[in-house]
Amino acid sequence: MKSTIHEFPKSNLLSVSKKSIFILTVATFITGFVFTGCKSNSDKEADAVENVQDATDNLDAVTDDVNKDAIKKANDAEWQTYKEEANKTISENESRIAELKSAMKKPGKTFDVAYAKSIDVLEEKNTSLKTKIADYENNQTDWESFKREFNSDMTGLGQAFKDLTVNNKK
Repeated sequence: MKSTIHEFPKSNLLSVSKKSIFILTVATFITGFVFTGCKSNSDKEADAVENVQDATDNLDAVTDDVNKDAIKKANDAEWQTYKEEANKTISENESRIAELKSAMKKPGKTFDVAYAKSIDVLEEKNTSLKTKIADYENNQTDWESFKREFNSDMTGLGQAFKDLTVNNKK
């Protein structure tokens, strides 16, 4: 008699072992999730304290942002006032320059080339200040530094006007 031994094809053995490994892996993950999901009360309390601390930190950060925005708004109001005053002064300077130019054209008065050149320099400085104030509005660099430098330039221009009229009267 012949004995008949049934042989399973190798592909079926591999598929059975792959299924077993897969099932074992899924069972391990599920077990791991169950155990990590079960925290003790002290762990839950520690997590809650940590969450409260994170919320407090976030609140502090938001409060700082709100305060910075409030400071920026105050600077915006200060900027608008400063800009209006500067533009008013620049406009007055333009009027003075126009008056000086028209006085040069009047008959009977003689003005030298240096005087005319001085008026042109004043006009260039005034135009430069006008450009500087417009550029600051677009770029918004360091406010204190800008204000200090701009005030210095405005004072210098005012002094140049005084010097020109004093030299003209001599």
